[in-house]
Amino acid sequence: MFRYLLTVVIVITGEMGLPLQVHAESASRMLNRVDQYRLRLPEAKVVTLVKLYKDNTLDKTRLYWVYTHPERKSLVLFKSNVEDGQKLLMLSDNFWLLMPNSHRPIRITPMQKLLGSASIGDIATLNWSEQYTADYTGLSNIDMHGQSFVEAKLVLNAKNKAVTYKKIILWVNPQTDFPIRADLYLQSQKLAKQAFFYPDNKEHPNKIVSMTLLDRIRPNLKTVIEYQEVTPYHLDDKYYNPAYLIRQSRVDG
Repeated sequence: MFRYLLTVVIVITGEMGLPLQVHAESASRMLNRVDQYRLRLPEAKVVTLVKLYKDNTLDKTRLYWVYTHPERKSLVLFKSNVEDGQKLLMLSDNFWLLMPNSHRPIRITPMQKLLGSASIGDIATLNWSEQYTADYTGLSNIDMHGQSFVEAKLVLNAKNKAVTYKKIILWVNPQTDFPIRADLYLQSQKLAKQAFFYPDNKEHPNKIVSMTLLDRIRPNLKTVIEYQEVTPYHLDDKYYNPAYLIRQSRVDG
């Protein structure tokens, strides 16, 4: 498991004498840059494949089309045969699941499971800077897989309770602000998952191409979320209305 391969050698405190305001501004900029790697476009269609591994053996896969919109709006279409016709709508802090042949949207939370360790919020939410405040806590030298490198640590605290995780401890590359790994905590303060992020190019990353989630509650599970395609796309505003969406058998997109 990844967590056993991580050894902290020394904490570097060269910036710890800076004013707290400077730390806050730096942390906010770093988090905004992290979000740019997650999704650069204000409106997009993200083809997302989720793979569930049990004891390192592929068990299930699910395909989702995620439409993003400014002001924290997302629409998720379930495209696998076993889930075909289901829709998920996120409007700010509100989430609805819409089932085929049903006339009533179902209110759900962002922690609702999709597959394995992947929850609704892991798929529908691609922007942390709008939901969390960030605090910079310093740099660390890390040994992983026989290599040494430096990580910058951010602590993200939720601005309200209607989020997927109450707290996120995030480590990023201090040169590029590319996210490396994260510890994801529930509202109960319990560590639920560890996330590892993978770039399109290790030396010059432009985007995250996949995220691996390790389940701390069920350690035999590993969930891989692949962002197979991200394209600019404007979906008509009428689809971000649960009353309208429940009447539609299909979405033009």
